Amino acid sequence: MTVNQRQMANAIRALAMDAVQAANSGHPGMPMGMADVATVLYSDFLKFDPADPKWPDRDRFVLSAGHGSMLAYATLHLTGYARPTMDNIRNFRQLHSPCAGHPENFELEGVEATTGPLGQGLAMAVGMAIAERHLNAVFGDQLVDHRTWVVAGDGCLMEGINHEAIGLAGHLGLGRLNVLWDDNRITIDGAVDLSSSEDIAARYAATGWHVVKCDGHDFDDIRRAMAEAVADPRPSLIACHTIIGYGAPNKQGSSKVHGSPLGDEEIAATRQQLGWDSAPFEVPDDILSAWRALGVKGVSAKNEWQVRLSNSSNKTEFMRRMAGDIDATSAMSAYKAQLAVDQPKAATRKSSEMALGPLTEAFPELLGGSADLTGSNNTKTSFTKPLNKDDYSGRYIYYGIREFGMAAAMNGMALHGGVVPFGGTFLIFSDYARPAIRLSALQGLRVVYVLTHDSIGQGEDGPTHQPIEQLQSLRMIPNLEVFRPCDAIEVAECWQLALERNDGPSVLALSRQDLAMVRTSVDSNMSAKGAYRIQSAGTARKVILIATGSEVALAAEVAAQLEAKGIGADVVSMPSMTRFLAQDAAYRNDVLPDDGTLRVSIEAGTTFGWSDITGSNGLNIGLDRFGASAPGKVLMDHFGFSADKITPQIIAKLG
Repeated sequence: MTVNQRQMANAIRALAMDAVQAANSGHPGMPMGMADVATVLYSDFLKFDPADPKWPDRDRFVLSAGHGSMLAYATLHLTGYARPTMDNIRNFRQLHSPCAGHPENFELEGVEATTGPLGQGLAMAVGMAIAERHLNAVFGDQLVDHRTWVVAGDGCLMEGINHEAIGLAGHLGLGRLNVLWDDNRITIDGAVDLSSSEDIAARYAATGWHVVKCDGHDFDDIRRAMAEAVADPRPSLIACHTIIGYGAPNKQGSSKVHGSPLGDEEIAATRQQLGWDSAPFEVPDDILSAWRALGVKGVSAKNEWQVRLSNSSNKTEFMRRMAGDIDATSAMSAYKAQLAVDQPKAATRKSSEMALGPLTEAFPELLGGSADLTGSNNTKTSFTKPLNKDDYSGRYIYYGIREFGMAAAMNGMALHGGVVPFGGTFLIFSDYARPAIRLSALQGLRVVYVLTHDSIGQGEDGPTHQPIEQLQSLRMIPNLEVFRPCDAIEVAECWQLALERNDGPSVLALSRQDLAMVRTSVDSNMSAKGAYRIQSAGTARKVILIATGSEVALAAEVAAQLEAKGIGADVVSMPSMTRFLAQDAAYRNDVLPDDGTLRVSIEAGTTFGWSDITGSNGLNIGLDRFGASAPGKVLMDHFGFSADKITPQIIAKLG
């Protein structure tokens, strides 16, 4: 007997309610409500091959409403991905099961993005769609011709990042992006109208999107709406009118089925309502075969693509970009040698722009941008023309005032592959982008955040724009590399490290004010170990001055004053605290010997956390209050960042 799509959809519903019930935790309502939509998507539109989950020209499917993770786990299993197995699903939300409460891309192939914080999945999908259009413009339809599909809920569309993301997508005309909105009118608190009365379809249309509606439980209507979306040149919102928890006779359509198990009685009633006779975690052979046939369907498209790739003159370069192979050290060798000769005095934001010149020339996969601060962040080079809807081959995105949206889109580009994104804003505005920066780190993505105006030294904009706690708060994020280079040579080294790191994001915290060169040697990348002795004591060492960024030159001035008084002082530059702490004990003890020498940290930010470096008897020079509005040099002196004010404190500490 032929299996129909309703029976196939019911397999998703059964697995969702059984897994949530077994875990006594989870969200069965969304997978049950969107099961029909997912069945049509996988049956008629999605291009994928479970046997080759990383096939570069596959469609990307992002479950932005990550709480409904069982929708992803069910479809992955049913279509024939190696994992999750049925045992994995039985252990949904349990320790060591790849079926986490929210989808995690590092746990399961086929999960394109780690989602959960609502709205970010959709915003990452915008980045995926940008990467697809860019690579298509470079390599053509023969190698790059796929779509990005998103399942999003009411929460995804309410979050502020949604406004940023859809505005960017509409402006760029990303017609390969299709969002399936689970329009079920329910949130955890209850009906959506408790908190919202906006016309979402009108909002999307106003930003340049195509909007189409369908009955989310009518297979023909779903198919019609998706076909319209595919045919339209604009990004599309497909409003799928669904019933949350569809099939649960006593709880469907209510918040009771949103974030709680159905319970044994309701599950029994649901089985009867759906005509589902199988035991928990069992799928009838004929229904499973129908799903597995969908998984095989994409093999021919993948094989045809592989033939085109083999015959393409661009094969080597395309595969290099998709593999993410970058040798920034070789590309920068001549540039660094010239720096040692020229010894430029420049703000490190300018030094970053200088370094990006040879890097963007050497690596066409570098795709930059700025959140409306191009002239301040210095992220554009002569090799990065604008990317826009008239020319996707460009390599520079004007993100507008969308820090969060920019960061999330960069995550999507990195997830897509073939593109290495970097983007700029002020360090203070990392607070706007922080949730996406965290997801960069969680997913291990090569994304570079160029964060300028990194201290009170930025001056007149005042305390709202002067970062105090931001450096240390970013250093607290696991797997995020935070670099604060002191001059043009360290900037070049940190760019090398950031680009050659393929398992996590990096921050470059850069100054507005000009900084003198402190380094002269370029024989090796001294920043690679996080900290190093940039200047040794001229007399018997009594003090070690540890500084970052703009304060390294200041530390050298302090050392000169101390040496004049017969007090030997090492100067240690620490462009990356986390890298230094990751070195072996021998190296750490060489740079910072545990011999009772006074350690002094100097950084124009909070002193919080610096005692981990200086010890309980150390001296921490910093700023544990907000700044003020005045020229940068005035502020630095006012708040004690001068040799004349620091040296007496050290002498007093030495007793």
